[in-house]
Amino acid sequence: MDREQIVKEFEKSVKNKFDVYNSLFLNLPFRKIQNIGILVPILHHFSKNGLDEGKEPLEILDAFFESQADIITEEDKIDFMFRVIQYVERQVVLYDSVEDSAYSHMQGLGNQLTFKEFIRVIQNKESNETISEKLSDFSARIVFTAHPTQFYPPSVLHIISKLRRLITENDINGIDLTLQQLGLTSFTNKNKPTPFDEAKNIIYFLRHVFYDAVGVLYSDVKKSIKNRDFDNPDIIKLGFWPGGDRDGNPFVTSDITLKVADELRMNLMKCYYKDVKELSRKLTFREVEEIILDLRYAIYATMFDPSKTLEFNEIVNPLYIIRETLINKYNGLYLEELDNLIDKVKIFKTHFATLDIRQDHSVHKSAIEQILIKQNLIKESIDELSKEELKDILLNKDIKISHSQFSDELVKDTINTISHLKQIQNKNGEEGCNRYIISNSEDIFSVLFVYALFRWSGWNKENITFDIVPLFETMDGMSNSEAVMTELFSIPDYRKQVEKRNNKQTIMLGFSDGTKDGGYLKANWAIFETKEKLTTVCKQHEIKAIFFDGRGGPPARGGGKTHSFYAAQSREIANNEIQLTIQGQTISSKYGTQDHFVHNSEQLLTAGLENIFRGQDHIVSEESRKLIEELAQISFEKYTELKNHEKFIPYLENKSTLKYYGKANIGSRPAKRGAKKKLELKDLRAISFVGSWSQLKQNVPGYYGMGTAIKTLIDDGKLEDLKKLFNEVPFFKALILNSMMSLSKCYFELTNYIAKDEEYKDFWKILFDEFKLSKEMTLLISDYKYLMEEEPVSRKSIEIRERIVLPLLIIQQYALQKIEKESEEKETYEKIVKRSLYGNINASRNSA
Repeated sequence: MDREQIVKEFEKSVKNKFDVYNSLFLNLPFRKIQNIGILVPILHHFSKNGLDEGKEPLEILDAFFESQADIITEEDKIDFMFRVIQYVERQVVLYDSVEDSAYSHMQGLGNQLTFKEFIRVIQNKESNETISEKLSDFSARIVFTAHPTQFYPPSVLHIISKLRRLITENDINGIDLTLQQLGLTSFTNKNKPTPFDEAKNIIYFLRHVFYDAVGVLYSDVKKSIKNRDFDNPDIIKLGFWPGGDRDGNPFVTSDITLKVADELRMNLMKCYYKDVKELSRKLTFREVEEIILDLRYAIYATMFDPSKTLEFNEIVNPLYIIRETLINKYNGLYLEELDNLIDKVKIFKTHFATLDIRQDHSVHKSAIEQILIKQNLIKESIDELSKEELKDILLNKDIKISHSQFSDELVKDTINTISHLKQIQNKNGEEGCNRYIISNSEDIFSVLFVYALFRWSGWNKENITFDIVPLFETMDGMSNSEAVMTELFSIPDYRKQVEKRNNKQTIMLGFSDGTKDGGYLKANWAIFETKEKLTTVCKQHEIKAIFFDGRGGPPARGGGKTHSFYAAQSREIANNEIQLTIQGQTISSKYGTQDHFVHNSEQLLTAGLENIFRGQDHIVSEESRKLIEELAQISFEKYTELKNHEKFIPYLENKSTLKYYGKANIGSRPAKRGAKKKLELKDLRAISFVGSWSQLKQNVPGYYGMGTAIKTLIDDGKLEDLKKLFNEVPFFKALILNSMMSLSKCYFELTNYIAKDEEYKDFWKILFDEFKLSKEMTLLISDYKYLMEEEPVSRKSIEIRERIVLPLLIIQQYALQKIEKESEEKETYEKIVKRSLYGNINASRNSA
């Protein structure tokens, strides 16, 4: 189907349906203002025209109050703005639900192959045995994180799920009733969520979506390769950060980690119980009835009491016995349902998802320093020791430590956490928690500090059942990574540790902080090259490299078209597994329903397999590398110049929503690392950094420097070379297309008033000029007439979402202007800004 037909089908299945159901919003039960549904479209029209005419939000909204709404008092204006925010938030939910209900239909019209279709294509060249063999050693790990951009409470998640179903059934009365329920249901948290609250929100998806979706996916894989005996339950693995990721979050404690591990296991048992209960109603045969009932009762006992557990074999062995009996005595009746349950038990075991532990290198350094002071090995600082002396202590010195020996809360908790990890493995199995990730890794001690902490906290060095995972996320970190890993592998004790972990080394690379540090193009190219170099290092030491990508929602944080990114990796990059983080609202937008989960997981698998079977197509020539390197360096210099501008941080602090991310009850983690009063870029969380640019509709981290870099090379006569690069190098094309998505979501007209601000007008113009140049240059080298020309459905979706959210953006900017003018209602306007964050984030679906 061509693009024009796909757009027509999208309008029929999504846009038109939304317009019809949106009319039901006129009946939403809002207090005080009954005609809110009529005024919001007028406000949108008024705002769009005003911005196009160069008016500022303050002027636009005050004129609207006077001429369109007859709202005079400031109290009534404020009340109206809060009602609009509520209204728009619910419009976003309705649009999400309509779009999600049409998801499978629209995906079927696109050019992305399903897993089954992909297998059919490669079966023309490869035998089923070869395909099964390659698949048996491949896996994708999807790691769900608790970053503060996914905050719907469970009550709203249930309503959204119900709405999707009703829209699919076209049940107008049911939709009307549910929208009224939605209108009266609170979207916000009264209090800041705890890490445990965040964990429970993601566990909701595990229990209600992912559990069954993974089972469906695995069954589809076996059917696609026509091999019922295929046995690789690790082909899709789930990871979990809420409650384990303590980097910059002092509220994640060892007690929280234990509690979350229990919650994961107990929710899995509830899923098993549901399936076993359904099976017990079917398996009513004499020789299996008692076995299935015993298993059902055993599982029930573990569902609510964290002290009661079952081991994997205690669950799966009775199922195997039942299976043999069904085959031998009962004609294999209900065998398929039983096999599906056995597969799920083999996939999830007793852990559901692997709980990763993450902490910053600086915290480990502080802990080691205090331990060595306590042991009289140093007086004040690790710097008193030579590199070799420190290595010797970390690798060979036998020290016994307890958290009670220390007064520093962070040090106490670090030691306590490592000591308690055995307890999680005992209850959830080793896979329940077996990875320790070190943020801001830049030297060998990032890894050796953690190795020593395990040894000194009661772990026998011969039995440290953990992967120690360095996270290289800054330009310096990535630059040093090759030398760091080479030196680590040359240390006998660490090499033995890797050998015990099946000769696999997981290395994490951070897109978010990489982009914040080096800019979009430079960061992505640095990660690409770093992966190639680390693959070579691992091969030289006969180790399998596993790359774990810390990717956020938007392109500025490694998001965007994930399948295109992985399918575009060069053959010099290890392809043993695909591992990535899924963050914030991307969890619900890309994996929130069974259809979404199966489709996007299939795309990950096909991207990996495409590299295995067609890897020879992805060779980046020296000529192409030189061009990308030039572009990356020029864009890096342009971005660095921006970062060093005296107004860079003040602009974010005073003209964006940056300071309100930390104040809103969105997430448990602070918006920046540390407690320094003065804001520094290196301490700023990538989420609040990227999110603030998104709220401004400027999306700077997703393209800045790209326009200047491309124009510089075009001025050198390399236009045709760049066009060839776009058309022939999938990696570069994927970068440009993702950047186009960022550019598509920009709307500088919203902040045009800053061009008149004496303090910030020059800085705003720098941003605007680079936006215009980046848009012009990306269109030029792609030969597109408009941005996202190859992605008509995504482009249309963005247009509708941006239209829905414009009144909310105008209100947010109006409130920011009022705050700047020191309004007597400043505190209330700050509440409006905080409240407006929610709808903006959800409307974008991948804003942070």
